[in-house]
Amino acid sequence: MLDNNQLLRFTTAGSVDDGKSTLIGRLLYDSKSIFEDQLEAIENTSKQKGHEGVDLALFTDGLRDEREQGITIDVAYRYFTTPKRKFIIADTPGHIQYTRNMVTGASTANAAIILVDARHGVIEQTKRHAFIASLLQIPHIIVCINKMDLVDFKEEAYNKVIGQFEEFSSKLLVKDVRFIPISALLGDNVVNRSENMGWYQGAPLLHTLETMHISSDINKVDARFPVQTVLRPQSEEYRDYRGYAGRVASGVFRKGDEVTILPSGFTSKIKSIDTNDGELEEAFAPMSVSITLEDDIDISRGDMIARSNNKPEPSQDVEAMLCWLHNDSAKPRAKYTIRHTSNEQKAMIKEVIYKIDINTLNRKPEDVEMGMNDICKVKIRTTKPLLVDSYRENRTTGSFILVDENTNETVAAGMIV
Repeated sequence: MLDNNQLLRFTTAGSVDDGKSTLIGRLLYDSKSIFEDQLEAIENTSKQKGHEGVDLALFTDGLRDEREQGITIDVAYRYFTTPKRKFIIADTPGHIQYTRNMVTGASTANAAIILVDARHGVIEQTKRHAFIASLLQIPHIIVCINKMDLVDFKEEAYNKVIGQFEEFSSKLLVKDVRFIPISALLGDNVVNRSENMGWYQGAPLLHTLETMHISSDINKVDARFPVQTVLRPQSEEYRDYRGYAGRVASGVFRKGDEVTILPSGFTSKIKSIDTNDGELEEAFAPMSVSITLEDDIDISRGDMIARSNNKPEPSQDVEAMLCWLHNDSAKPRAKYTIRHTSNEQKAMIKEVIYKIDINTLNRKPEDVEMGMNDICKVKIRTTKPLLVDSYRENRTTGSFILVDENTNETVAAGMIV
């Protein structure tokens, strides 16, 4: 049985004009997730542009530049809900120069929808987006083979794309790939089953999203609790209360569990797990709670509470895949602030091991210049140890950002190898 409060985040990706914005518009339109005033505004804009019907892409192309050029530049987030599940959509750009936006939009996604034009098949952009989805360890990929109306809804066109994608994706670390033939413009297999493709026996896109099992995507084995702040109310009722507040990054914590506080290494037992709604017997990701311990230990923001028999490794030298987000290139051996969970340290990029050619996916060890949208494997040195897991095992404790000390701008996002 599905929990109708369960939230699924998904990202859309595809080449320019593959129909991402139209697909999201169709999802929102056919699932009745659009306010009347929004619909009226879009209908008026569509008429002004000379369209016969409603231009569905306008539901997501919110930036003026996008509407004028008919392309998606920024990451557009949309929220909608059905009786079965809540959804957050990140509509990411298709152009090569916006790779960083796709990384940003996809970093927290449970699923990625990759659109492929049925006429053109798998192209370089498709491979690029599938690679980024694999790099970001998105657990589920749905390949929507769009514009089936333009190939007369033929099964051969659908099977051809499946063959092309499977040949390429066999090199990637992707657990769950599904294929759906659709027409975003006409609505075939988006919310409602297509009458034009009787040969397709699978579920339409919305039903697939509503029933996709995502509970097992969260790491429930490695218990990690980065401390965000210490709660000391100093009120009559809670005079001696000392709670450590934060969000459970992974795993499960229960009352009575023996835990170790890192980096100090002191051990204690969980006395209580508290929330605004009262005390809990257990807490799991991604719940926000306050934990109290049996012993009085000096704990502050940036420390981590973990199970004594399963601790992250403190490390000052980490290897990571780094996506450079800033206009200015990375400066050799420059100092940055690294933000990892609730911890903040000074850091330096010690070495660029190789750059990935985003078109061919080949490694280029001789090219160590890191500019905007580049994805590289690097070695980073921090001033104090970070409590890390590999990104493959734990997307929360395996990720970080680098911030420019002078401008306070985020310059890179990293995934620990």
